[in-house]
Amino acid sequence: MPTWMRRPLTAPGRSAEVSAMLDELELNTVCRSAKCPNRGECYAAGTATFMVLGTRCTRNCRFCAVDPARPLPPDAGEPERVAEAAERMGLRHVVVTMVTRDDLPDGGAGHVVATIEALRGRVPGVRVEVLVSDFGGATMAIDTVALSRPDVFNHNVETVPRLYPEVRPQADYARSLAVLSRVREVAPGVPTKSGLMVGLGERPEEVEAVLADLRAAGVVIVTIGQYLRPSVAHLPVTEFVEPAVFERYAKAARALGFGGVASGPFVRSSYHAGEVADEAAGRRD
Repeated sequence: MPTWMRRPLTAPGRSAEVSAMLDELELNTVCRSAKCPNRGECYAAGTATFMVLGTRCTRNCRFCAVDPARPLPPDAGEPERVAEAAERMGLRHVVVTMVTRDDLPDGGAGHVVATIEALRGRVPGVRVEVLVSDFGGATMAIDTVALSRPDVFNHNVETVPRLYPEVRPQADYARSLAVLSRVREVAPGVPTKSGLMVGLGERPEEVEAVLADLRAAGVVIVTIGQYLRPSVAHLPVTEFVEPAVFERYAKAARALGFGGVASGPFVRSSYHAGEVADEAAGRRD
């Protein structure tokens, strides 16, 4: 690991408390399932990113640690338990992500909306950010979530189009852009967000082209972080991108008009999500 990828150990803070509560409520987090490098920091600060619809994904992306296997039926009680956890944790900005559920008629859109509604019913004034799949491009599913008016609608493009066959073989770059454009069309007041990883073999000009495509799709918040290999079964890291390159990407994103930008080695989609959303709200065009 290069020096900029080394971090001091995080003080435990509320980590044990958060972990125990998640176990008690039988809730999943992307922090655990995706082996996020920021899990210790976020748990210690009393935050977490909830992952609904199980821990098994119907796709097998080569970068992701979530288990690709036949999913179980959705848990009807999960939305209320997510809301209870958010209330007990005192969260004001809640991030809800999901596994891809190509096996469900609506791709899991209704379950995501039920979670949004449960959070708003239990935690007055809460802001809800959702990070969703592409729903196979189904406009009805996209509209279902968009029209529930989450405070932020996030769908990640993850990488540059040239690398999709290797990194995301069951996804499609144009389809992901279309998801984000559709939200702008049907729910123009809902800010959209997307993110990508670097260190997979992309070229800087390709990253900057993706940023331009995202802005053209109406995206106002973008995150860029270093890809880290979850296991030897996943794609190898081709490069540990230097901090100066992340600064270059952040500068390019702001020049394109993104209101909220987070770019750095340890940045992930939901990392400091509330602060990035605040930045975007202050600069939204």
